[in-house]
Amino acid sequence: MLKGISKQLRKTPLAWLQVTREKTRLAVAIAGIAFADILMFFQLGLMESAYSAATGIHYTLKGDLFLLNRLSDNFGTIKPFSRSRLYQALGATEVDSVNYLYTASAKWQNPETRTFWQVQLYGVDPGNPAVEIPSAAAQLSEIKKFNYVMFDRAARPELGDVTGQLATNSFFPTQVNDLQVQVAGAFTLGASFTADGNLLMSDSTFLRLVNGRQPDQIDVGLIQLKPGADIEQAQAILRSLLPNDVLVLTKPEFIQRERAYWQQVSPIGVIFGFGTIVGFLVGTVIVYQILQADVSDHLAEYATLKAMGYNNTFLIGVLFQEALVLAVLGFIPGFAASLGLYSLVASATLLPVVMTVDRAAMVLSLTLAMCMASGAIASRKLQTADPADIF
Repeated sequence: MLKGISKQLRKTPLAWLQVTREKTRLAVAIAGIAFADILMFFQLGLMESAYSAATGIHYTLKGDLFLLNRLSDNFGTIKPFSRSRLYQALGATEVDSVNYLYTASAKWQNPETRTFWQVQLYGVDPGNPAVEIPSAAAQLSEIKKFNYVMFDRAARPELGDVTGQLATNSFFPTQVNDLQVQVAGAFTLGASFTADGNLLMSDSTFLRLVNGRQPDQIDVGLIQLKPGADIEQAQAILRSLLPNDVLVLTKPEFIQRERAYWQQVSPIGVIFGFGTIVGFLVGTVIVYQILQADVSDHLAEYATLKAMGYNNTFLIGVLFQEALVLAVLGFIPGFAASLGLYSLVASATLLPVVMTVDRAAMVLSLTLAMCMASGAIASRKLQTADPADIF
């Protein structure tokens, strides 16, 4: 039977002829599917950019294992812990060296408009920085000076034309947390949903800007293992050695923990996930209406085919082919429009909104699924076609 159907399809592309017969209906179907795809691409792209922005600093941290206060939910609201935990970690034979990172949110004053914006501060030892940011390496010597900071050139433009100022001045003053600092360089990290920009500075400058922070209270502990040491074994030893008020994480675990917070705890994952579902449902309804109208308009022709000996399986197969054609035709403009939309959003928000092969494959799969679902629903009407009604 399948060979017979395939042969018949080669002779008469019934599904294609049905889809293209009504040009206006086809245009509406393509526009509706493209809109649904754009909505799904937009939601998924923003969601992934939020996760990428939230974990940008994690990828720059230099270490094999990381200590984190067990009560910390995410990097934006991280809770400090005692530096003594690092000294305890040095007791493990697998540990080669330890380091630390201070971080906190602060108020940045735009030097031109005098308005205030939220930034994330990162305090490091300038002689042995806990982060490895290539764009900052050449200027790290500048932040050895007290009250000197480096500015994130990928921060939102509302923070001021800092890079323009640095192009004409080796440094210039502004205020952070109502205290004056000197901006003496720039690096690239990127804004996030919790901060409009980032500042890199020495640990001593950080402790001055963050009121009430004690030097022995650090935010992230970095542990470098000896060459050849087994990371999982060292992690197990440190977990048994250290009190349970700190977590001992590998870098992938540290990154995944941050992503999990934004996916499961924060509203971001829920909002964007719901938006994706809405896009899927919108596309399903649109395609169903198109296919249902097509079946209703040609019910007599389907009944005639049944009278000629074609069964419901063949007719439903034609309907599913129509759904497949619509899915492909609608996905193409939806994908193209989403590329342009991503570019606009990335320029406006400075978030890393980029198209990926995995996301394109996911949306294509969702598009096929919603069109097949619509075809399955519309097929109920098709099965009611009765040859007796036309005689």
